[in-house]
Amino acid sequence: MKRIFIILLLVGTMFTSVSAQKISAVKVPVEVKGAFAKLYPGVKANWEIEKQDYEAGFTLNGKATSVVYTAKGVLLETEAAIKPNELPAVILAKLKGNKIAEAAKITKADGSIRYEAEVNGKDLLFDLSGNPVKS
Repeated sequence: MKRIFIILLLVGTMFTSVSAQKISAVKVPVEVKGAFAKLYPGVKANWEIEKQDYEAGFTLNGKATSVVYTAKGVLLETEAAIKPNELPAVILAKLKGNKIAEAAKITKADGSIRYEAEVNGKDLLFDLSGNPVKS
């Protein structure tokens, strides 16, 4: 029984470590680094790879920000941290009585906007009208 538990623990650890891995800028494709440098010249970022996409995390105007690119350097989305009380009123109303640990505004490449609120350790996504959105 103890052996099975250890095996399950090791397998679980392997799967969680695959979800998002920090990588050095050297391992980021040239197209991705070029697209990032064009939008954010001179900004240094911490890079992660999740599935086949590349995410650059950095601070912009004092706010934690991240951008996600495909391996070809196509921008998928930009996420900027906001204060929980900066969420739209309709979202705050839906979350009334819940503690919002963190919040972010996500702008997709097509210009559509989503809001993310971390409640009870889970990230909840909403559209501008306050409707829940699947990630």
